[in-house]
Amino acid sequence: MMRRLQNRIVMKTLVSAFLMALLPAFAAVAGPAEEGKRYAMVPTAVIYPGQIIGSGQVKRVEVTNPDFAGDFATDFGQVEGMITKSTLIPDRAISISSLREPFAVTHGQQVRLLYNNGSLQITALGMPLQDGSIGELIRVRNADSGLTVSGTILSPGIVQVVSK
Repeated sequence: MMRRLQNRIVMKTLVSAFLMALLPAFAAVAGPAEEGKRYAMVPTAVIYPGQIIGSGQVKRVEVTNPDFAGDFATDFGQVEGMITKSTLIPDRAISISSLREPFAVTHGQQVRLLYNNGSLQITALGMPLQDGSIGELIRVRNADSGLTVSGTILSPGIVQVVSK
């Protein structure tokens, strides 16, 4: 009786080890079918222009139409925290071109201007004349001199002045 119980335990262990060894092979076979699926992000309610998209306002759905094409968002990372440029309708795919990054600098909000030329570094306060996101070139009025300069937005509230 004891011997039979030991044999069963050994057999179960061997079968478990065999199945565990097959698991990566099964996952490799099952993987491509899962990768073949396409997904799109859709709003769960109307989202109006200028609104920031939160994770509770969108869901990910499987695309079943083989002819569906375009620059649509496929996961939460592409839409969460973005701002809409146009009205988004529930259950319709969200186009990447209908979204933009939040502004890092807004018109009339004081910013720090940085100017570098070799070893010379100058900082000043300025007022943006337009809104902009990181990496964009905008016009800014120097608060001390009143001179209008162009600069690239480095981070929220900081503009690197470009020299001519």
